[in-house]
Amino acid sequence: MRLPAICLIASALLCLPSRAQVPVFQVTPVQSSVRFNVRSSKPMSCDFDKWTANLTFSSRDATSGMLDVEIQAASLHNGTSPMSEKLKGKDFLNVDQDQVISFKSNKVVQTGKTTFDLVGTFTMRGISKPATLNLEIADQTKTVGYVQGIVPFEYKDYGMTGDSRAYDHGEIDINLKVDQVSGPDLIRKRF
Repeated sequence: MRLPAICLIASALLCLPSRAQVPVFQVTPVQSSVRFNVRSSKPMSCDFDKWTANLTFSSRDATSGMLDVEIQAASLHNGTSPMSEKLKGKDFLNVDQDQVISFKSNKVVQTGKTTFDLVGTFTMRGISKPATLNLEIADQTKTVGYVQGIVPFEYKDYGMTGDSRAYDHGEIDINLKVDQVSGPDLIRKRF
């Protein structure tokens, strides 16, 4: 009597639906970067050392994805260049009062075979505005890919009052290595 009961329980457990009904991805920070690009007559880039990024999906459809990036503004640096300290100051990032820069998507539109527009909210210096992250998936395999995109912005839109003759706009440059750790494959439109 015990053996049939054990077999019945085992078969019921084997028939349970899989818990991973959506693709699950993990960002690999060591092989990823988030940068602040200064667009001016003398362009330059600074790296952020402290940030987090989460890529989640509510279904197998690639357009169900959401990307949340949170950056610690004070972690900005560019080696020994005094420019990164200037960018941290009150005329630019104001890191003493506004410690977090973020991008949170709320809609994804596939624009090409490996390109997407992530529509969402970009927050910097405590000011939130609608923004679009133009994203491209590069060097992908079945379970690994590189997600690259830029959020452009105008300094004046975020209360930056630095030398507007030399610096009037910038970008947050997001380069993420993502690994699929479980779940089914994503489904994308074919172009």
